[in-house]
Amino acid sequence: MKITIIIPNYNGKRFLKPCLESLAEQSCTDFRILVVDNHSTDGSIEYIRSHYPNVRLLALKKNYGFSAAVNAGIRRSATPYVILLNNDTRVESCFVEELLKAIEQSPKIFSVSSKMLQMHHPDLIDGAGDLYTLLGWGVARGAGRPAGNYTAPGEVFSACAGAAIYRRSVFEEIGWFDISHFAYLEDIDIGYRARIYGYQNRYCPTAIVHHVGSGTSGSKYNSFKVRTSARNSVWLVYKNMPFLQLLLNLIPLLAGFFIKGIFFCKIGFGKDYLEGLQEGIRGLKKCRKVRFKLRRLLSYLKIEVRLILYTFLYVEDWGNRKIFKI
Repeated sequence: MKITIIIPNYNGKRFLKPCLESLAEQSCTDFRILVVDNHSTDGSIEYIRSHYPNVRLLALKKNYGFSAAVNAGIRRSATPYVILLNNDTRVESCFVEELLKAIEQSPKIFSVSSKMLQMHHPDLIDGAGDLYTLLGWGVARGAGRPAGNYTAPGEVFSACAGAAIYRRSVFEEIGWFDISHFAYLEDIDIGYRARIYGYQNRYCPTAIVHHVGSGTSGSKYNSFKVRTSARNSVWLVYKNMPFLQLLLNLIPLLAGFFIKGIFFCKIGFGKDYLEGLQEGIRGLKKCRKVRFKLRRLLSYLKIEVRLILYTFLYVEDWGNRKIFKI
């Protein structure tokens, strides 16, 4: 057995049937399924036990959040690869096969992100891997673009953990998903860490997933999501950037936080965003910063180049959408 598919679940009973049924139709069957339940109260556990007895179930005693749930699943797995898959997804038949082929191309590949389409608008992309910019923003590459785009495989800053495959042995080297994040940006954080250690994160356009989006949180923007994401954005930067890199990028980072603050004020979440930033700053002492080592200098330089490149790509894409309407 090569793969364990880990599905974190919290009150997602309504999503489980289409997700699990799509996995039963895979062209590659060299996997087992493990659902990690974060103490659901909607009957999810009973539903899985009665309708899917062959699916392994790990029932946690309380809602520990996404990061802790997937860590528990990864630790329970004994396969060389793990696929993390959101419960509010339906995967196409070659999903597992294509991800497996992509990650086996090189032992230096840590993760491979799938092509996620919007469940209710399958002609639009939900995400084609994640980018990270000098502004401190995580960006779902291609979100809202026509599904015919992003057809070539390639490098991304990090995989979106909503539907991606990971090399399990690398977790033993670089560490696990940061449980202090609870949820949001934890996938960019670990993808960033993997890059520091010299690993790659890739994108596979032929592994296609249909994604509802915000299936657990309930909406694109809400107080909890805005506050938690703001907090985690502070930690992500602090943990992964050495002091000199932080100093070098200080102005664009501050500009990014300021612009986001204005945006959230306009849509009614300014207070939540500010509280999240404050919580992030207060919690810096508890962060486990990636230790700088001179032998990883080339990795840091490559990361800085990528941050610059992705910033320009994001600004160009934003301009095409907002100004030129293309």
